[in-house]
Order: sequence, then C-alpha cells, then structure tokens
Amino acid sequence: MGRIGDILTAKIKCHIVVDGDACPVKQEIAVTARRFSIPVIMVSSYDHFIREEEGVTAVQVDRSDQSADIYIANHISRGDVVVTQDYGLAALALAKGCYAISNRGLQYGDHDIELMLDRRHHQAKARRMGKHSKGPKPITAEDKIFFQHNLTRILEGLQENVQP
Repeated sequence: MGRIGDILTAKIKCHIVVDGDACPVKQEIAVTARRFSIPVIMVSSYDHFIREEEGVTAVQVDRSDQSADIYIANHISRGDVVVTQDYGLAALALAKGCYAISNRGLQYGDHDIELMLDRRHHQAKARRMGKHSKGPKPITAEDKIFFQHNLTRILEGLQENVQP
C-alpha cells in the first residue's frame, strides 16, 4: 500500500480512560470512541455497575476513597485521553502526557490546572470550617453536546498527528 493509503489506515494508539463513578456522559464517550475505533476503559467502584459494550471495557475497583483515581493514574500512558471531573486526577494525567477533559467538555491544560487545584484546596478548607456551597448544576443536553464536540476535537487532533 502506498504512503497515502498507510496514512488513511493508521490508527490512533491510545485509550479513553473514564473516571466512571459519577460520569454523566458515558454513552457520548462510547459513541464518539467507536467513530475513531478507540478503546474505552470505564473505571468505577463496585458500587456502580457499568455495562460493557462494543469497544468499552469496564474495570471495577474497591469502594475505598480514590481507588478509581489511583487505578487510572497507574494505568494511563502518554497520549491517552482521561475523562474526569477530579482536578487532582486531571493534573496527574497531564503530568503523564495525557489529555484530560471534564464531563462537561472542559479540556484541562497545564496553564490552568494549578489554579483549579488551588481553588479545590480552598473549597475543601471552607467545607472543613462548616461552609457549604451548592453542588454542580445538573448536566444538560447542551452540556452533553459540548462535551462530545470537544472530545471529537481532541480525537481528531490525535488522528492528524498519527505517524504511519
């Protein structure tokens, strides 16, 4: 096959790894990943059942605090895409050369993760002092579309950088 054919058949060699316990966009991830022929690994505690389907592998970990995050951090590799709403896990993913995106489609980057971690620290400190804030707003259909669009952009960028 010629060089152009090789380029067209080159596949992205990465995984989409999902912090699946509270992920509201599992279906959007599975659909988008299938379009790019990228395997998905959904990691959750035994308290959450995740149904395996074509291209999606479910990994269950114990219900200890941070078990899913620790599993993910230990099993991701450079170039993987990590879907999480946890800033700490996103920071670990970025440090390992991965892409990180929130459940709402915000792509984490080196330029903003430090600020997010600092904000998380101050919010945790306020909670320990008895201050409570509202939780995140419920995810909307528009949020899901935004997420899927941004995940697609990341995967298209990876596809463009594939070397035959």
